[in-house]
Amino acid sequence: MVAVEMEKRDGAAAMSPGEAAKGGARPADRQGLLQHSREFLDFFWDIAKPEQETRLQATEKLLEYLRARPEGSEMKYAQKRLIAGLGMGRETARPCYSLALAQLLQSFEDIPLCSILQQIQEKHDLRTVKKVMRRPALFANLFGVLALFQSGRLVKDSEALMKSVKLLQTLAQHYNHFREQPQKALVDILSEVPEAMWQELLPKVLKPDLNSILGSPEHLEIFLLAQQKVPVQLEKLMGSVNLLSDENIPRLVTVLKMAANSVKRERKLPAVALDLLRLALREDKFPWFWNEIVEQGLLKKQFWPASYVCFRLLGASLPMLSKEQLQLVMRGDTIRHYGEHVVTSKYPGQFKFAPEMNEYVGTFLEGCRDDPERQLAVLVAYTSITNQGLPVMPTYWRVARFLSSPALKGYVAWLRDMFLQPDLDSLVDFSTGNQKKAQDASIHGPERAVFRLRKWIILRLVSIVNSLHLEKEEALIEEVARFCFFHSFFETKKPTSQIPETGQQFSFPVETRARSAVSIAFFSLLQTLSTQFKQALEQTQDKQPWTYRLVQFADMLLNHSRNVSPLAPFTTQQRQAWTRMLQTLKELEGCSSEAKAKATAFQHLLLLVGIHLFKNPTESCELLGDIQTCIQKSLGEKTRRTRSKAAKPQEPPWVEVLVEILLALLVQPSHLIRQVARSVFSHVCAHLTPRALQLILDVLNPEQSEDEDDNVVVTDDSEKQLENEEDKNSESEDNKNSESEYGSEEEESDEEDRDRDVDPGFREQLMAVLQAGKALGGVDDDDDEELGDEAMMALDQNLASLFAEQKLRIQARRDEKNKLQKEKALRRDFQIRVLDLIEVLVTKQPENPLVLELLEPLLNIIRRSMRTSSTKQEQDLLHKTARIFTHHLCRSRRYCRDVGNCVGTLSTQVERLVQQAAHQSDSSVALYYFNASLYLLRVLKGNTADRSIHKPQKKEKAGTSTKPKGPEVAQAASCLDLNLVTPIYSSALSSFLTKRNSPLTVPMFLSLFSRHPMLCKSLLPVVVQHVTGQTRPRHQAQACLLLQKTLPMRQLRLCFEDPEWEQLTGQILAKVTENLRALGEAQTKSQQLKNRSSLELLNTLLWIINHEKLTLDLTVVRGVLQSQQQYLQHRVQQKEQVAGSSRLYNIYWHAMKVLGVQRPKSEKKEAKEVSATQSPVSMKRKKKGFLPETKKRKKRKSEGTTPEEEAKPAATGGDQPQPPSTGKKRKRKKAKVAAQAQAEGTPAAKSPATESLSPEPPAKTPKLRKRNRKLSQVNGATPVSPTEPVVEKQYQKELPQKGVSGKSPQLALQPPAKTPKLQKRNRKLSQMNGDTPVSPTEPAIEKQYQKELPQKGVSGKSPQSALPRKKARLRLSLANRSPSFLQSGAKKKKAQLRKATKP
Repeated sequence: MVAVEMEKRDGAAAMSPGEAAKGGARPADRQGLLQHSREFLDFFWDIAKPEQETRLQATEKLLEYLRARPEGSEMKYAQKRLIAGLGMGRETARPCYSLALAQLLQSFEDIPLCSILQQIQEKHDLRTVKKVMRRPALFANLFGVLALFQSGRLVKDSEALMKSVKLLQTLAQHYNHFREQPQKALVDILSEVPEAMWQELLPKVLKPDLNSILGSPEHLEIFLLAQQKVPVQLEKLMGSVNLLSDENIPRLVTVLKMAANSVKRERKLPAVALDLLRLALREDKFPWFWNEIVEQGLLKKQFWPASYVCFRLLGASLPMLSKEQLQLVMRGDTIRHYGEHVVTSKYPGQFKFAPEMNEYVGTFLEGCRDDPERQLAVLVAYTSITNQGLPVMPTYWRVARFLSSPALKGYVAWLRDMFLQPDLDSLVDFSTGNQKKAQDASIHGPERAVFRLRKWIILRLVSIVNSLHLEKEEALIEEVARFCFFHSFFETKKPTSQIPETGQQFSFPVETRARSAVSIAFFSLLQTLSTQFKQALEQTQDKQPWTYRLVQFADMLLNHSRNVSPLAPFTTQQRQAWTRMLQTLKELEGCSSEAKAKATAFQHLLLLVGIHLFKNPTESCELLGDIQTCIQKSLGEKTRRTRSKAAKPQEPPWVEVLVEILLALLVQPSHLIRQVARSVFSHVCAHLTPRALQLILDVLNPEQSEDEDDNVVVTDDSEKQLENEEDKNSESEDNKNSESEYGSEEEESDEEDRDRDVDPGFREQLMAVLQAGKALGGVDDDDDEELGDEAMMALDQNLASLFAEQKLRIQARRDEKNKLQKEKALRRDFQIRVLDLIEVLVTKQPENPLVLELLEPLLNIIRRSMRTSSTKQEQDLLHKTARIFTHHLCRSRRYCRDVGNCVGTLSTQVERLVQQAAHQSDSSVALYYFNASLYLLRVLKGNTADRSIHKPQKKEKAGTSTKPKGPEVAQAASCLDLNLVTPIYSSALSSFLTKRNSPLTVPMFLSLFSRHPMLCKSLLPVVVQHVTGQTRPRHQAQACLLLQKTLPMRQLRLCFEDPEWEQLTGQILAKVTENLRALGEAQTKSQQLKNRSSLELLNTLLWIINHEKLTLDLTVVRGVLQSQQQYLQHRVQQKEQVAGSSRLYNIYWHAMKVLGVQRPKSEKKEAKEVSATQSPVSMKRKKKGFLPETKKRKKRKSEGTTPEEEAKPAATGGDQPQPPSTGKKRKRKKAKVAAQAQAEGTPAAKSPATESLSPEPPAKTPKLRKRNRKLSQVNGATPVSPTEPVVEKQYQKELPQKGVSGKSPQLALQPPAKTPKLQKRNRKLSQMNGDTPVSPTEPAIEKQYQKELPQKGVSGKSPQSALPRKKARLRLSLANRSPSFLQSGAKKKKAQLRKATKP
């Protein structure tokens, strides 16, 4: 509101009425001034916008504008406007104006700050302001002082500084509005004040009383600031003050607690706490300050904001402390309390301080890269915070990326030594409250703590290597890899210098579960070395992969049997397999360059299985032998393929054996195995046999995989099991409180399950027990005696045993159910991994005929998963299968080019797929089946048939037939037999157009028609048959939609001869005409849909007829449409309009225009009047603004008026002078005749006839034609759409007045009659060009129609190019309109004139 008022006052004061009359050149200056003012005022609107870029740009533009006019009136206005904006009601706009004012004062240093401060106090006077505006006035004063301070000039002006300090002290009294903001602003200002001004300011901002100083954090902060800036003046004022003394501890703790509470929302460290820490460091009292103030004082308050301040002090003090002080801080109660917070704040919705602490530690490590000792000390200290042996820091803690190389090596060495010889006394260990309550010495012993620590350490070592932001070193990676491998599968007998790992002794024995954890971590590290470092670090200096180096290290360990022994010793067969593997690796290294890629893939597979020989010796030994056999046969397949088959026909091909090996490896949930299997299969999929593919499909077949679960044993992820197992106890103890919240719900669910599991057999047993104990009274029981104690005890025992058995049965059922669900989930995961092989086959070998056998198995998976996609595994399986089927198979550019003798099989498969698509219950599933059939059609069409097309060529030479078209030639050359395929899709199309709930859809058949036009030609009669008849209206609408989308296809048109095409179009037109006879009888939505689709199909047919100049009779269609006009108009004008009636009406008139009938303009006029009467508010909205009386123009006449122009008002009615040319015209009476003629529904254009009694219009000259073209461009006439008929240059013959009879040879339309709008445009154009306007006394000539013009002349305007009346008049006015702010007076005069002319 302030901005609007300022703009109004500025606009009113821009020029007085007296100044407006001075000089002739004044209006131009005034206009320029107003334009500049408008641009100038927009800056202030942009300054208050929420976008930061917009605000900054507006401030920069404002400063540039003012620099160009430093002494103008704009400077004063800018100051007033910015000062007024400081107190705006929108809180987000105040800082924007404050920043802009600061930039203004910084750029123009000649503006005195005292005057600005005085203007702020006068504008927002706190003594005279009303109560409602008191809060904005208070904030205006605060932001004004902040603007002076941000300008950088306040600390240089002593007078303004004193006034600002006084004003801030006054604002500090309004605590309810500001809280501590004025005091904080005062501290910020004083921190920038030079020492020379402190002597004058110190008595005014600080009282010489220690109680006052320790009364609030702001006063204490000012005291600490003064002690740092001017210690001598402070001592003169207050004397010697020992702030860090024992008697001040309670008050210091209280002040810090107040400061912690004040920054509770900001979540930052109070400045006063950091200043006290620096003071303690300067006075060498840091140990006293940390122990007495922080840990014994602030930390004991049991107040979380105070604890967070302690944590922030800990993080902020790291760069300031020495190594000894770091050890003091990192082993106290603060760091232990932080560990408890990390453990207990892991639930959602709780505040977590760990990310903030990570920033503190990362900043410290990054800032002291040249001091590795301090880096190592801090990182070791944080790692030593443990909860019953488990460090609270995550294993993926990313701050290690800031470590220098010596610190990183030292940290890895510390982790390794702590793994070997855990020192539990050096850890800062703690237990949470729940853990202390449930403490059990038998469970929570040192062995459990050692296991938790060792597992975390080994995962931490792997994470250091995995970290992408870490600068890794090859020696460090090798050290970690050897350490993990050695302690996973080997143990030391006797130390030796050749193997450094043998010198590492354990202080605590390593348990089996610890070895298993190390093994899992090793394979995770192996995956990282094989994938992430494949390009940079996979190849070492000797060009060997990391896996090969680990195999060599393992071979060295096996050869030193005196010093080292494996945990699972190798048998003779396993050792021989290991030796043969090493020999095969050497042979693969010597392969030729052609087979290098395949040899590399086999090498990775051998190395991976060889490493797994230490984990699963029995299985891996068998796999190694089979892999070596497959490698030998695959590399020597070309020379020995035939002889091997002849010698051992019973032996399976090596590809099948290798596929079985890959499937066995994919059973294990290892990402590394998954990648190696993909790599190997990509090199051997070219040799795939049907039997090998069937092995893969058997796994994916849902029915067979569920029936034959024992064929493949799916293993679970042992890593997840191990992690969950070792954390069960601690998590159960920590989660006791949260579990108690859900206890009641679980009990209710257990009761429901128990009731559900009760079977009739148990009920019978229960009734028998109760009857045996006589606990049930019958109808004939007259005994009132109660059971004795012995009978009751016996009954209780029987009931207890019965219910115990029932409970065991229920638990057994639950366990079985959970086991089945788990096996099902594992089976789905296995199928997802096996799909990798299918994806490789489809991607690498899309032209392989075996790909065609994948269609139905993939469709079965999709169909089944669509029904039961409730779990995550089912959804993942569905998404991956659908992606492979859609993107890699159906949409692939390459496909099988050699179907051989299986053409008949493929045709049968097409029929089967189409039938299955039609029988699905879900359209989404049917779409996949239908796309599969289209893919097979594509394959058949792309394959060349055995028969050639020599006979048509001979006929062409003989001249007995015409040249066949392109689609027919391609169809004759392909394997696609239309005689077999057409009945298949014909029955599907008939089912779609007759069945009530068909899963087939229109887009499916449109895709079929666009890809196979010859097939579409055969199916079109089926569609045409269902346009009318006894079918449902919805099916008729679908048939019309199919024809509407299909007929314009260019490929389809090439399949028809001209007579056939014309005959088909005539049949469809007759069908559509029959539908349109019932256009006004639609009552249901399906009937309305049919009507709309019929009209849209009619528009398409009219376009085709006109575009191809077909000789069809359109008289019947026009008569049918004209008979429905009144009904449609009535429905549109009803208040309760039926949904879609207006759209139907528009489509109807689109067809009528093409047929030569113009839409009546009286309907538009009535619609406008109805809208004006129904919504009077819209008339008020047209008045968008106003000008002061001094800006309004007086009545004037244009200087260049002619006598003909002066005579015009007689025709428009009224003697009032015409306003300046604004592009708008009055309605003329002479246009009513033409409008009435159009309202009757007669054609809007007539062809000229020699026997016509009406006089002919004068011939148009080329000049007039050029003007008409220019006028159409000015008015923005829309060009004719390329999909619509081009009818501008063809005219109909003259038709009878009362109807349309006779047949036209083609759809040639007449030029539209000159409407009143066109007459007005011509007269306006003549005025603009300075010609003599057409006299209004020639209505007879204007009402007649033009003769047919030459081909090169100006053709009549098409109905599509005619704009609405108001829109055209508005566009024409834009051509010569004067500035908008000078036209408001003319608008008012026109409105008055329009009211006066109304009858």
